Amino acid sequence: MGRVKLDAVDRKILSCLQSEGRITNVDLSEKVGITAPPCLRRVRALEDENFIKGYHADLDQEALGYSLTVFAMVGLHSQAEADLQAFEEKVQEWPMVRECFMLNGEIDFILKIVAEDLAAFQQFLTGELTPAPNVASVKTSLTIRTSKHKPGIPLPEVK
Repeated sequence: MGRVKLDAVDRKILSCLQSEGRITNVDLSEKVGITAPPCLRRVRALEDENFIKGYHADLDQEALGYSLTVFAMVGLHSQAEADLQAFEEKVQEWPMVRECFMLNGEIDFILKIVAEDLAAFQQFLTGELTPAPNVASVKTSLTIRTSKHKPGIPLPEVK
């Protein structure tokens, strides 16, 4: 589409969709102050330009039986690019790993892992993560509670 710079209407659209992804186009157009057809064109353009990467339901992990969230700090034996990529590819195979970030510093990666319980996590830790190729160390921290869960990015309010 060629539009790279976001205007105030685009930012309002992104903000609304980020907080309420199931909003109808008619309701969205009313909230952002334009008619429905150009609103839909803008949403499609934002999707085409990858400002919107997808739409997802925010599931309640505990209600679905995943009562444990663990952060695992992983150190690798080698930080050669091929080895880093190989680890990232391996992580894609593990459904319990919900997020993976490569870090700068003493730890190479931090993983966010969800599990049904401690036994399921321990089986993953000892059977999959620790023996994975190139893994030198794993340090874990079990979460006690979540005090903030806000997916997405902070978008300034546009009036």
